[in-house]
Amino acid sequence: MQAKRKLPIGIQTFRELREDHCYYVDKTAYIRRLVQEGKHYFLSRPRRFGKSLLIDTLKELFEGNEPLFKGLDIYEGWDWSVRHPVVRLSFGGGNFKEPGYLQANLMAQLDAIGRRAQVTSEYATAPGRFAHLLEALHEQTGQRVAVLIDEYDKPILDALDAPKVARANRDFLRGVYAVIKDSDAHVKFTLLTGVSKFSKVSLFSGLNNLRDLTLSPRYSALCGYTDADLDAVFAPELPGLDRQEIRHWYNGYNWLGEEKVYNPFDILLLFAERRFGAYWFETGTPTFLLDTLVARRVGSLALDGMLGSDALLSAFDVDHIATEALLFQTGYLTIQNEEDRGGRMYYRLGYPNREVRQSLNESLLNRLADNPSHGTEFGARLYDLLLTNDFAGLETLFKAFFAGIPYQWHTKNNIADYEGYYASVFYSCFAALGLDITVEDSSSHGRVDMAVVFNASVYLFEFKVVESAPEGAGLAQLQARGYADKYRGSGRPVHLIAVEFSKETRNVAALEVEPA
Repeated sequence: MQAKRKLPIGIQTFRELREDHCYYVDKTAYIRRLVQEGKHYFLSRPRRFGKSLLIDTLKELFEGNEPLFKGLDIYEGWDWSVRHPVVRLSFGGGNFKEPGYLQANLMAQLDAIGRRAQVTSEYATAPGRFAHLLEALHEQTGQRVAVLIDEYDKPILDALDAPKVARANRDFLRGVYAVIKDSDAHVKFTLLTGVSKFSKVSLFSGLNNLRDLTLSPRYSALCGYTDADLDAVFAPELPGLDRQEIRHWYNGYNWLGEEKVYNPFDILLLFAERRFGAYWFETGTPTFLLDTLVARRVGSLALDGMLGSDALLSAFDVDHIATEALLFQTGYLTIQNEEDRGGRMYYRLGYPNREVRQSLNESLLNRLADNPSHGTEFGARLYDLLLTNDFAGLETLFKAFFAGIPYQWHTKNNIADYEGYYASVFYSCFAALGLDITVEDSSSHGRVDMAVVFNASVYLFEFKVVESAPEGAGLAQLQARGYADKYRGSGRPVHLIAVEFSKETRNVAALEVEPA
């Protein structure tokens, strides 16, 4: 039986991980292929996906630290007699909102690398010093340099709420990254990693020879764990945990590969704590994302099923951030399937798993409630009422919740139309509980607005605005179109629920329920 090992929670150093006998999912087969196939690469993945560990693994490999790789895929085929100098830069820490800080930070990193290699430079600019360092290291060692840049985009992302600074940081980095192409004769290998995928025009105009691995099916599992990885590497940790629940909670990220992947941080914390939780989501508050969704009047109903193209998913810059790109690149949505339309590929986006779907909708609800404690209390009460099928209490609860939404949310942030706005709030209420929800569930009779399966029952919702529909229209539609027919064979009780909203009162006007 395989023995338990140390869980590498928070460990981003390959040497520490290997020397402390931690669990390690071997990614070196991908690395060998990268080195054999090309030279300059870029990879975008959400936070906490193992990008920093990948960068550090490459550093140890190019520096020829052979003992660390014994037993790994790449060990037998690598020439350990050759050692390459490495220039590793990271923008993981610091206050990049402060004007001029980025320049000082980079100069300090280049100076530190130069001191360790005994390379001095009198260049006053970071690009000049960077170029000189690459040339000097090549001449000094006789081997070309591996350039590894971690969190290449953080100086821009951190300053998005200060656009002037963000633009200055972007323009500065454009000049720095252009050095890599200009110094190609001195460079062995390049990898830049980050969360976002800034357009080549805005940031990489001087480094337009990068191969983008973000949506390369062959490298989709370069970061993250697959189902097979969990079974093979983490087998000692699985007993006592429901394997299907692990998939439901955490699996689902897709970058066009054959297998979906898990976020490593979630899996390691699950094995440590032995209970399911929103571990990845809680490591970063998506304040900027929520601000953007609210400002653009994007409702929660619109998130699951968004359509994006290659160009749209790459449309990320200081002055233009496509909603789809923001959600996809930050990991709150992932690719569900590809759709070929006239030779052009489109991608249908959706929540990757329960953790993200539940947590993001909970955050949206708390934002609407303008008081996180109110949103939490509401969720607990909603769950209890559903357990007992207390529909009168359900109507009272929703009326109280909508009455507590500040007036300005209705006047400024209504989503496209009143029905869509109210339906989005309703959806978020149920999604925040982690319930099994289908939006616009199709049958031979048409599409019901929302179907919820919970408590051995099925709840079919139809939403209407009373000022634009006859009284009782929602319940009549549910009855006339036979939406319940597809659920009758399940043996579960089916409840038809028509929710009527009023633009005038900005609240639920009526909640009518009938058994199917």
